Amino acid sequence: MMKKYLSIVSALMLSVSVLTGCGNNSSADSLQQESVQEAAVVEEAANEAETENENNEAEEAEQVSSEENADTESSEDLTDESAKESEADETSEAVEETAENTDDAEDNNTSEALVRVGSLKGPTTMGLVNLMKDSENGESEGKYEFTMATQPDELMAGIVAGNIDIALVPANMASVLYNKTEGDVSLVDINTLGVLYCVTGDETVKSVKDLAGKTVITTGQGASPEYVLRYLLDKNEVTDCNIEFKSEATEIAAILNEDATKVAILPQPFVTVATAKNDSISVAFSLTDEWDAVSDGSKLLTGVTVVRNEFLSENADAVNVFLEDHVKSAEKAVSDVDTTAELVAEYGIIEKAEIAKKALPECNIVCISDEAAKTALSGYLQVLFDQDPKSVGGKLPEDDFYTLSK
Repeated sequence: MMKKYLSIVSALMLSVSVLTGCGNNSSADSLQQESVQEAAVVEEAANEAETENENNEAEEAEQVSSEENADTESSEDLTDESAKESEADETSEAVEETAENTDDAEDNNTSEALVRVGSLKGPTTMGLVNLMKDSENGESEGKYEFTMATQPDELMAGIVAGNIDIALVPANMASVLYNKTEGDVSLVDINTLGVLYCVTGDETVKSVKDLAGKTVITTGQGASPEYVLRYLLDKNEVTDCNIEFKSEATEIAAILNEDATKVAILPQPFVTVATAKNDSISVAFSLTDEWDAVSDGSKLLTGVTVVRNEFLSENADAVNVFLEDHVKSAEKAVSDVDTTAELVAEYGIIEKAEIAKKALPECNIVCISDEAAKTALSGYLQVLFDQDPKSVGGKLPEDDFYTLSK
């Protein structure tokens, strides 16, 4: 801009010199010399002004750059702080989520513990079949592994060895287990009431008194069937009845089918199976009725459920869930006979569902817990103890056996 101004001034000076030169040469020379000097001064001033202007522009540019850098640094600082705050928030959320997952895992470890359940082939397992099916389909509240045995001794060995956590056993065997394990089992519930019947084709047998001089075949040596029968024989003063033990109820049913004159003590559902196969045999009397006639108000029980205390102490929630599942299964066995009968046949307890359907209402399947279970079982065990201490393992269980029933 200043250079353009200088050019204009120079041109004017030259014009003046030309005009003056037309009149007086000396004056013209003098004027020309002065013009040249003035032009030089003007040029120098213009150069100084241009330099100063450039310096000012440079300073302004530097100031702008400095301000931009400052803004950039400030923006970067804010970004760093935001990033740090974001990282802190994410870390906090991760810690909280980890804590929640840990709590959930601890809860699940308790409620999802595998419960190994053992039961006898008969009414006790018939009350479990609905739960067994739900577990198989992944629809039960708890997680289970089921074992069905034909002999009480198998279940006792499993409990003692720690291979079974919860067992459905003959009522007197619960006391035997308590004594044998030095108090390492507790009562969970009562699962069946009286299911024992006298079955025969001998029409002279109508009551326990009529067993005098007879041979009676039965299962359950060392378990409820033996001790209940001996108690009733003693109360009825029958001293000459011979008791012959067989390993399984199905074996007795086969004997009756061959010879209807034999006298047997059988539990349901095998009573129904035997009478369905042979019209010549029938129920002579119920041992529950005979018990009620001579006892002092105690109830005849067949099966109870016990748990190993070591398992209970580590998996209390799982045991409580089992009890809830057991209640539902037992109630369905009574209320939905058709479905339960199909499952009884499916699991091989009874060959045909039609026969299972007839037997289920006679099996006295229950699930009694709390104080009612303690009252019923302690009264039953007291009767057996008074008749033969060996029947309950030599002594009655202490109060800690009924911990879950309080």
